[in-house]
Amino acid sequence: MTKVAIIGAGQAGLSVSWYLGRAGIDHVVLEAATPVHAWADSRWDNFTLVTPNWHCRLPGYHYDGPDPDGFMTRDEVVQWLAGWLDTFAPPVRTHTRVTKLRPAPDGGFELTLHTATGEETLSCEHAVVATGGYPLPVTPPFASALDPSITQIHSEQYRNADQLPDGAVLVVGTGQSGAQIAEDLHLAGRRVHLAVGNAPRVARFYRGRDCMTWLSDMGLYDRAAGEYTGGKAAIEKTNHYVTGRDGGRDIDLRQFAVEGMRLYGTLDDGKDTTLRFAPTLRAALDHADAVYNSICADIDAHIDATGVDAGPPSRYTPVWEPENEATTLDLAAEGVTSIVWAIGYRPDYRWIEASAFDGAGRPMQNRGITTVPGLSFIGLPWMHTWGSGRFLGIDRDARHIATTIVADYDDSLLRLAAGH
Repeated sequence: MTKVAIIGAGQAGLSVSWYLGRAGIDHVVLEAATPVHAWADSRWDNFTLVTPNWHCRLPGYHYDGPDPDGFMTRDEVVQWLAGWLDTFAPPVRTHTRVTKLRPAPDGGFELTLHTATGEETLSCEHAVVATGGYPLPVTPPFASALDPSITQIHSEQYRNADQLPDGAVLVVGTGQSGAQIAEDLHLAGRRVHLAVGNAPRVARFYRGRDCMTWLSDMGLYDRAAGEYTGGKAAIEKTNHYVTGRDGGRDIDLRQFAVEGMRLYGTLDDGKDTTLRFAPTLRAALDHADAVYNSICADIDAHIDATGVDAGPPSRYTPVWEPENEATTLDLAAEGVTSIVWAIGYRPDYRWIEASAFDGAGRPMQNRGITTVPGLSFIGLPWMHTWGSGRFLGIDRDARHIATTIVADYDDSLLRLAAGH
């Protein structure tokens, strides 16, 4: 029996492996593809980080390049992670998919593995699930009712404008991926229609520094989830949209509209070539800008309280207002030939047979530890802090998970030594 099985060889799972290896704990990392493959396989060509490079910290390794306040491209992230993997030798079994995890009758867990040579089983005392927060891409139920001549892809499949057929493109969703993909298509000269969701936005730079550097100095990335005003609803909101492209800048949907992008409210329904939208555009834009300005105000308060030398304060003023919100779109009439769905992902833990999930299928955990003995999670958004699920918080989260596991074995050794 293996002491610990880590399921998933992304940066989160490998970080736990790094700590377990240093502690001399027998373990294996089970990966359905290859280590950290998602960075190369699931990001578009012009992808960049939205967090500054100095946020990139993993166990025993951190960004030490020439541009700590810049934003690595997809290929640079892949190269940086390859450099980290060269610093240690995690016991990874590649092309090994875990299709079932269930508690064993005598304690621990039984895992069913699908490999190139068939199925096999593996027993372990601890299981760390590191498969990512929400692996299943979401598309709306009515997507199948749309005209089959319309090309439909999810944001995780998007690579560049040239992969889509000629014609206009509808991007649905304005979280980080949707907003950046809309910009990517816009810069490529494509006619873009954008269904705007309720995501907030943030200034890229404010008063001489990156906003995320200010927020880090203010301790927001270290504050535990339970300490946030508004509770669970507050921390489950969509992340703020911004970009690191070309050295970093704001994403201003109103400016896109000035430049010819067509904006709509929330997409409610559709059939054949007709789509219907809720009249929520004005409210969504106003909300995003209000959050933008409120973050600037919080930074102002921090600067006033600490006396940090900084540039003058400012506020965003809208450059465009929707006059008459369009609530329908005829795809054929507008020459829209493709849709990019950027409305998120949902969890899929059906392969885990354990009472560790809430009614929405999300893990019930405290800093990754569940009430099921030996079962833990890593790499979830807001698992402990805002930094969880990001490069900035992975090291701390992995250290906590690994320390909990190591302490379990240390306690066992102490009890054994005491004759208990």
